[in-house]
Amino acid sequence: MKIDLHNHTPLCNHATGSIETYIQHALKNNIDIFGFSDHAPMDFDPSYRMTFDDMARYEAEILHVKRKYAAEIEILTAYEVDFLEGHMDKRVLHAKVDYLIGSVHFVEGWGFDNPEFIGRYEHENIDTVWQHYFDLIEKMAQSRLFDIVGHLDLIKVFKYLPKRPVHDIAHRAIKAIKAADMVIEINVAGYRKPIGEAYPSHELLELAYDAGIPITFGSDAHKPEQVGLFRDEAEALARQIGYTQCATFRNRNRELVTF
Repeated sequence: MKIDLHNHTPLCNHATGSIETYIQHALKNNIDIFGFSDHAPMDFDPSYRMTFDDMARYEAEILHVKRKYAAEIEILTAYEVDFLEGHMDKRVLHAKVDYLIGSVHFVEGWGFDNPEFIGRYEHENIDTVWQHYFDLIEKMAQSRLFDIVGHLDLIKVFKYLPKRPVHDIAHRAIKAIKAADMVIEINVAGYRKPIGEAYPSHELLELAYDAGIPITFGSDAHKPEQVGLFRDEAEALARQIGYTQCATFRNRNRELVTF
């Protein structure tokens, strides 16, 4: 079974293509369960996310295609939520969705994965930035607000890599993810970025496997043609580590299926 739970829509202001076109590409790629998890509204960085007024439209449009394509594919509704203390909103956290992805895109207000702000890396201690990032991942897991950890090691996106062993930096976050009974996605967007590999890395995925943390898959598509890209690579990575099952969700309830 092919599951793809991380995908966006034009409502986030940095994706293109209609919701229906994403579904058509999912069908072409033989995806069985497809989830929309667009950037949830928040009173921070509004240019890169939907508004609160958009939520009803977003959920209604997904419900429309869910019904239209019910005989061909299962379609899920979700949000990707930035873990930003003091900015997360109950309207999102209590939304009637199938799952919530928790992600870290900001370190002390710095959008570290945004090419507009890449110059700041030249002035930062990379080990310190990585540790701060994984400390936020740890806090996100401890919040118990989310079902899936989005792109676990997104901080590597531009290939600014730490000198310290990644295990030393991330081990507390991995323990917190396990304690929170969360799922880690294999997110293929990294193949489209300078780092040229999936999130998470082979090393971090091994740590997750050893800890007994389940996985799922996500295209993190911002264009319809990105749906299903690098799926073979993602599955091969998972199998190499030892995974044979992945997670899907319905109404915030998790189920593991064989892929």
